[in-house]
Amino acid sequence: MPDFVGGLPLHPLVVHFVVVLLVIAVGGAVLIAVWPAVRRRYGWLVVVAAGVGTALVPITTNSGEFLESRIGTNPGIQEHARLGDLLVWWALGLFVAVTALMVLHQRGEKAQPEPAEDGSGGGTMVATRQASGTKVAVLVAAVVTVGLAVATGVHTFRVGDAGARLVWEFVEDTPPANGG
Repeated sequence: MPDFVGGLPLHPLVVHFVVVLLVIAVGGAVLIAVWPAVRRRYGWLVVVAAGVGTALVPITTNSGEFLESRIGTNPGIQEHARLGDLLVWWALGLFVAVTALMVLHQRGEKAQPEPAEDGSGGGTMVATRQASGTKVAVLVAAVVTVGLAVATGVHTFRVGDAGARLVWEFVEDTPPANGG
């Protein structure tokens, strides 16, 4: 993998993909957890966003380590790197949660009770119990998904905030170039 793209370090380029995909995954995860119609329509897209975002985290951290080796380190860089190294676990947890939610949702859609073909009602009780159990599992998965989405969103913000402060914090104390 190249360390530079177009003369720029890879890290600030790829980090934007991670941030965008994880923010989409976080927002989408909350929506699919609380809104079944959105889950039916966009749930698998949220899984893809979470999966690709998660897969890009190690590329981003590796490119950050390369950049650190080029510019040196300080406590701010060390904190940014420490937080960045933890992000993969939050993102992976979110990916697993949204995937489980979608699998359980699909299972629940298939487990809807149907009357027996002979009209006797046979089998309805078992199908109803299965559908009820699946609904509980979907509810639990939805709660876990929302919790992991919030945690992943907060951690993504913390990583990005630490990195942005390293690059941009000096601007606040810099007077305007044109004196205005």
